[in-house]
Amino acid sequence: MGLLEDAAGQLNTVGYIVLMMIGFYAMTGKSNLVKKLVGMNIFQWSIILFVVSLSAKRDASIPIVLDGHDGGAAAPVLDAARYANPLPQVLMLTAIVVGVAITGVALALLLRIHRQFGTLEENELLERLDASSGS
Repeated sequence: MGLLEDAAGQLNTVGYIVLMMIGFYAMTGKSNLVKKLVGMNIFQWSIILFVVSLSAKRDASIPIVLDGHDGGAAAPVLDAARYANPLPQVLMLTAIVVGVAITGVALALLLRIHRQFGTLEENELLERLDASSGS
């Protein structure tokens, strides 16, 4: 059963890496700015899923000290390996909020670019910017 679980864990990692590469390709290989933004979101979500999956722990309990623990000198030593670490989930929740905000601002900028230049294709934008700065 351990080998099967290891293979499933490796499959998840390979899946996240494939998602990262799809997002990276979309950011670098596409000329449409909306496709680049979608690629950035795919890349970001793959990293979030990867970090959350790495921090998952089976049979872990919440890191809360229960009643009867007075914190005195005779307090038992708490085994940190039994508890789940909430920090990765909190950081990824923050990353989700920041990612949504960045996506919203990027969409607003793309709308403004499209209104001003009439296109979202990178090469056409560069041509129009060169033409407008040269005249």
